[in-house]
Amino acid sequence: MNRIHFLYLCLFAIVLSSCGPTIYMAPNFESVKLKHRELAILPFDVLITAKKLPKGMTAEGIQEEQKNTGFSIQNHSYTYFLKEMSKNKYTVTFQDIDKTNALLSKAGISYEKLHEFSKEELCKTLGVDAVISGKVTMDKPMSEGGAVALGLLFGVWTSTNKVNVAMTIHDKTNSNLLWKYDWVAEGSIGSNSESLTKGLMKNVSKKFPYKRD
Repeated sequence: MNRIHFLYLCLFAIVLSSCGPTIYMAPNFESVKLKHRELAILPFDVLITAKKLPKGMTAEGIQEEQKNTGFSIQNHSYTYFLKEMSKNKYTVTFQDIDKTNALLSKAGISYEKLHEFSKEELCKTLGVDAVISGKVTMDKPMSEGGAVALGLLFGVWTSTNKVNVAMTIHDKTNSNLLWKYDWVAEGSIGSNSESLTKGLMKNVSKKFPYKRD
């Protein structure tokens, strides 16, 4: 197993403990959401912060993992929303992420350039009423190679991870922020982006603003 792939497996350890979420909802959300029929989920913006990288790991390798993880969380979020949508829980539908990513690529909007476009522009490119986006910031992913070796040999993982996750919804008109969900989780290393997304969506689902009454 190469170092980059191993780092990817070790980065997210999140569901052991978490702080209560902070939620923002625009005053006009209830009226605006009545006009929404389809939402698109963008690849998440992922930032891994580390004061010291493991031997053999490069900044380019970290950037590639950030990108891969951003698409992975997009995929797992979409899967979760589809599952809930099949139960008729929501008043909106979600654009297939393959279509979302294909349209972004066709328009020349790469993962690295997403932040250069307004949410209004992205909604227009994707032909949707609003976009769901997210930012994940992880502190101290793997500061000591010894901690990793200990985990491999004895299954003992240190509680060094802290992850800040923000999920947002922006309207197609004027890029207005309609809703924001901030969540903080901590835990030991050894899980993956699927575990992170499950933890996030389990919490988000309770407060997701398009739930049917």
